[in-house]
Amino acid sequence: MEQRLSVLTLGVRDLDRAVAFYRSLGWTPAASPEGVVFFQVGGMVVALWDRAALEVDSCVEDSGGWGGVTLAYNVGSREEVDDVIVEAEAAGATIGRPGGGTFWGGYSGVFIDPEGHPWEVAHNPYWTVTEDGQTLVGDGRG
Repeated sequence: MEQRLSVLTLGVRDLDRAVAFYRSLGWTPAASPEGVVFFQVGGMVVALWDRAALEVDSCVEDSGGWGGVTLAYNVGSREEVDDVIVEAEAAGATIGRPGGGTFWGGYSGVFIDPEGHPWEVAHNPYWTVTEDGQTLVGDGRG
């Protein structure tokens, strides 16, 4: 198996609300079959799909709580972290943690989308975010 991720599917209870939230962040849906919405994000896809249907398809039991996964959006500066947190809040996110220093020497904050999915927005001074949005692991310190 190659070391890559192709699709990340977020289970949602209210598809219309979830799509509206990501659209308000500037994301554009791609052509999608009924009941699921795809967003092309760089070289991968983020999908929004009914949480109950995803539970069946994934062969897991949905306990209704947080699934032990946090999404991350890396940026090139501390100021960008704060800007994205403000943008997410304006779009309807709950702010879990405003931007601040981290134990590993970076700067990050957390917003939670309307469906309860946490997003860390981070600036890691040891990594590089390229002009096309790729995040490249640096020297391994952060």
